[in-house]
Amino acid sequence: MSKGRDRVLTQDVFEELSRHAQRIEEAPWLEFVHGKLGVKAPPDGNRGRIIAWLTRLCMQADPDRWLYANQGLRIETDREGNARPDGSFALSGTFAGQGEWAGPDGVLMVVEVTSYDEDTDRRDRVEKPRAYAETGIPVYLLIDRDSCEVKVHSQPDGARYEQVVTVPYGKTVTLPDPVGIELDTEPLKNWTR
Repeated sequence: MSKGRDRVLTQDVFEELSRHAQRIEEAPWLEFVHGKLGVKAPPDGNRGRIIAWLTRLCMQADPDRWLYANQGLRIETDREGNARPDGSFALSGTFAGQGEWAGPDGVLMVVEVTSYDEDTDRRDRVEKPRAYAETGIPVYLLIDRDSCEVKVHSQPDGARYEQVVTVPYGKTVTLPDPVGIELDTEPLKNWTR
């Protein structure tokens, strides 16, 4: 490319790229966080099992709220990023009619389960907490299979989460309001290698 004509990946271009990628069998899931294109590892069996377990717990706590698996969200301060959390906790029907990339309004909590790839540290532990806090999502739950810990981020201030509670697997942790669920993390020991 000639000088001055460098192309910048915009959200519209990203969403078009993602739409085309989804048509390819076994294509990776793409994300666009803080202006960086990323690839999200598809769920492995244990990661899928963790989301199924959380879904059941969420439904038992309140059948009018649902943990939506892999719903794409427009995130960050100006909604110019795209993430595909492992789970988005919201009222039943929140994402109806919104398509692949939904607005974050009504999302009470996002959940990420670390994958065993080289980008997980940067993506799940650094970039996504900042992006979700900028978006104003009240709770970010990180299930960290590398450290065998659960991190509950809450009280977003528009730039970061002011409170982070970390517990090892086996302890009970409170997912604060507006989620309001006590989470016994003992079963997570079964789904981490």
